[in-house]
Amino acid sequence: MTSELFSPLPLRSGAALGNRIAKAAMEENMAGDGQLPDRRLLRLYRRWAAGGAGLLITGNVMVHAEALTGPAGVVLDDAAPLEPFTEWAAAAKSGGGAVWMQINHPGRQIQADMPGVVWAPSAVGVDLGKHSSRFGRPVAMTPEQIEATVARFAVTAARAEAAGFDGVEIHAAHGYLLSQFLSPLVNRRTDAWGGPLENRARMLLDVVRAVRAAVSPSFAVAVKLNSADFQRGGFDADDARQVIAMLAPLGVDLVELSGGSYESPAMSGRPADARTQAREAYFLDLAKDLVGTSPLPLMLTGGITRRDTAEKVLAGGVALIGMGTALAVTPDLPGRWRDGREADRQLRPVNWSDKALASAAGMAQVRHQLRRIARGNRPTPGTHPAYALVTEQLRQRRALRRYRTWLPAARGAVTADRAA
Repeated sequence: MTSELFSPLPLRSGAALGNRIAKAAMEENMAGDGQLPDRRLLRLYRRWAAGGAGLLITGNVMVHAEALTGPAGVVLDDAAPLEPFTEWAAAAKSGGGAVWMQINHPGRQIQADMPGVVWAPSAVGVDLGKHSSRFGRPVAMTPEQIEATVARFAVTAARAEAAGFDGVEIHAAHGYLLSQFLSPLVNRRTDAWGGPLENRARMLLDVVRAVRAAVSPSFAVAVKLNSADFQRGGFDADDARQVIAMLAPLGVDLVELSGGSYESPAMSGRPADARTQAREAYFLDLAKDLVGTSPLPLMLTGGITRRDTAEKVLAGGVALIGMGTALAVTPDLPGRWRDGREADRQLRPVNWSDKALASAAGMAQVRHQLRRIARGNRPTPGTHPAYALVTEQLRQRRALRRYRTWLPAARGAVTADRAA
């Protein structure tokens, strides 16, 4: 019997995905010189392209060179050369599937030792208790900065299309800038971008409109949205329902549901208020509530590792299955499912009591696997989380030195070009 997992998914923009399995975005932190994709990302995405997923979504690409989630983040702005991105798109499409670029601005979730800017809707810092000092102190954005950032998203989307990507996913989840505007805990503005949800959603809606206007009608535009922030008094499922309804008339093809932030890392199964647990399909219960009212197809990401779980998610009305960590450990998992096989390995669990540190170690474990794949090696899911975290920190320090050298030169070149 043919599984719905391997049936096409038509999109509103006219294209169709080859099946219902997507490689969800994972932050690779693997930029080469000039904050550009290099051969490592090409090799990694060729491996995933051969794995059988109908869609690959890249790790978040930064729209603002002065605001990165990490020092090895990829930047696509109006000054970046296009050829490396063209090669990246071609590698990701080499298996016959589609590729979307996730585009993002981190807002306040920027490390304290990074150069550049730390912006947020309001001057409310990241609260991680004893780890709070890891992040910079944000300043509230001016209306001019908000409008300039909206324009940056549109520039990045247009250039992604020019490079050969099939779509973009606008990141409005996990506590990054657009998610910060949506959250009543972070957004304490009293102007047109603050207060009621209609105002807090304004920046996201403006970004979607600007992106859709900058790309062709057949280019896919998706949004990644928290089903909930998993913080009491934060963005919740009812807010998500309303925002999805606001997105529907704007030419959005798909909404990916996830959840959490650095403060409440529910996306890794470690929410601050313990209303979800580290299990498969973390956000399925919330997604089921939203499916019944959503005017847009929904993608669910978070902890899916087995085919029967994926089948249950589809049976619940979700249109697309997103997997991240599972494909870092088993890059050909979609092909295995098609052949009636499952993954034979799982990532080593991180059972540390410090949720913030456990989340960081978990992400370091994933990136350790990505780097192995990018070198042409097999993943080693048994890697100890402490080892992964320490080696990740060493790499980040080297990347930070490169970024600190590159950024002033890049800003100077852009200023000179604009002056000319």
